[in-house]
Amino acid sequence: MDAAQFLAEFGHIASAPGGVARLRGLVLQLAISGRLTQRVPGDVAAADLIDVNRQQQRALLAKKALKRQPDPSVVQPSNHPWLLPEGWAWSRLGYVTNYGDAPKIEFEDVSEETWVLELEDVEKGTSRLLSKVVARDRKFKSTKNGFPAGAVLYGKLRPYLDKVLIADSPGVCTTEISPISFFDQIEARYLRWYLKSPYFIAYANGSTYGMNLPRLGTDSAREALFPFPPQREQSRIVAKVDELMALCDKLEKQQQDQRKLQNALRQSTLQALASAESPHELQEGWQRLQANFAHLFRKPGDVRDFKELVLDLAVSGRLLPTPSVSTPASALIEKIVRARAEWAEIADEQEKKEAVAMLKKLRTQQITVPSAAVPKHWCWASLLQVSQAVVDCHNKTAPYVQKGIHLVRTTDIRDGQMDLTKTRKISEETYAYWARRMPPNSGDIFFTREAPMGEAAIVPEGERVCLGQRTMLIRLFPKLFSNRYLLYVIQSPSFQSRMTEAAIGMTVKHLRVGGVEDLVIPVPPRGEQDQIVEIVDRLFELCDHHAERLGRSLRVAANLATATVAALTGVAVGAEEESPVKPPQTELIAPLRLGTAPDVKAQAPLATLLARNNGEMSARDLWQRFGGEIDAFYAQLKTEVAHGWVTEPEVAEMRTKALEKAEA
Repeated sequence: MDAAQFLAEFGHIASAPGGVARLRGLVLQLAISGRLTQRVPGDVAAADLIDVNRQQQRALLAKKALKRQPDPSVVQPSNHPWLLPEGWAWSRLGYVTNYGDAPKIEFEDVSEETWVLELEDVEKGTSRLLSKVVARDRKFKSTKNGFPAGAVLYGKLRPYLDKVLIADSPGVCTTEISPISFFDQIEARYLRWYLKSPYFIAYANGSTYGMNLPRLGTDSAREALFPFPPQREQSRIVAKVDELMALCDKLEKQQQDQRKLQNALRQSTLQALASAESPHELQEGWQRLQANFAHLFRKPGDVRDFKELVLDLAVSGRLLPTPSVSTPASALIEKIVRARAEWAEIADEQEKKEAVAMLKKLRTQQITVPSAAVPKHWCWASLLQVSQAVVDCHNKTAPYVQKGIHLVRTTDIRDGQMDLTKTRKISEETYAYWARRMPPNSGDIFFTREAPMGEAAIVPEGERVCLGQRTMLIRLFPKLFSNRYLLYVIQSPSFQSRMTEAAIGMTVKHLRVGGVEDLVIPVPPRGEQDQIVEIVDRLFELCDHHAERLGRSLRVAANLATATVAALTGVAVGAEEESPVKPPQTELIAPLRLGTAPDVKAQAPLATLLARNNGEMSARDLWQRFGGEIDAFYAQLKTEVAHGWVTEPEVAEMRTKALEKAEA
């Protein structure tokens, strides 16, 4: 790739989502491919460096200064991911480094001046000097790895697979960090950039194992293909990468500053609209916003700010044309009072109890009217005052069944929508008890008072649902009060702010049942509620259309950047799609054995399979017989080991298959 080609593609890569990260990956991929620098006349070829490297390793082995490890598999021409320039050579990481041979250190081996590194230090690019007391209490519950000055420190645990440090002094580190010493033939900084390259990260991600915290195994790491440059070219590569990374940092800072300026301008424009004190100011603000809309809203998430402004303007009456008022909102509240009294007269059984309880609460309820201005013919009222009933859930965990009625939990209510695709299910018997106070109807509003607080959604038509824990039901008189208007009020920033002020709790804010009932809302006449809903719906439709268009253009830009980088390097850098780099195939080798036989009613599919196969199987075979995803298999294995149905397995590992076996 020449400079003209790179510059031609630079613009749309840099401006795409995650563009600077893609550029960094592109730089590193070009660096380890030998396409970032020119050859150096008279340089020492990689093959000669590898020979010297092996001689040095043999000398250290003879002195027992190095642990003997099996050599990785031989690199065949068919293994080469790409063609290297003249003077370069493919090797295995474990063939030319001591990966996996860090000395083990116990507490007694260190002094108060010993550097001790944890995974978070590698992530932050820092190191810490710890005293012995701290080391004894917090750091030396297990054996550590020792490392010399100049070692490359690699975090082999996901999500640290791209975190690499070079030690500026000797020290010790957690065993989740692999210190790599590399003899005299490899430039430490080149090795660091290789470990951070898209190629190696893709390899590491494809070679991890483990249930809770996936990690790159030592054998797999040693098998990684390593593009070995000539001696002097390594330093030239490092210098060029450092230079380009500094430019990427500068570009990223410029983009962040531009984004901050854009956010400030958007907030200023929206604030001018929100604080407009006259129809003329409001009109000017709308015109300014309309003229600059595409510049102010550059990402789909930006549109949320505009939606929040629309809601606050709507529920303060400032989106409506000058109304010709015939009946004030106070008359609407009186109609709701009469309708509630009539309901109390005709209701029976449980509904009668709820109606009487509502009337009793209303007689004693006291509310604080906000100072925020609303149109003169509007009024303020509590949720209790505008509702037919406000009912709390049965605050216990319901017994679940495979198929049945939707139990709507707080996690199923987000952004004004009720998601019924992932709900837990309950039986008819459970529903009859859990919903005994008031079975939900379509059109009712579910409101969450904790975890998270203040989400709301309308029950869809034709769906049977039940209140989950920490949710409440709000039932309105549909002819008197719009559930869509109330939903928009609840979603408005002004309501959410009042709700937060009314919440209790030092750590997790939440509302008591009475706190929900006392929350106040602005009440317009019924006709204006419908007008507001119509205006907000129309504006939100425009917002969603713009956000969708933005999202589509960003996806196109991202895909174009991915395709461009892939064309330039042969590796998809920063893409969501799978990388074309193929990690070596691996297999589980740990045996699993039957423990205490489970009860016939116990859910123990793995123990059952083991019992049918003489009480022992390889983990790989058991997983295949299990028939589920690997994560589900590990979760089930953990459960059955905890019950003793499967014995505690030996330390499992993922071993790279022999190349011939993998290709068979």
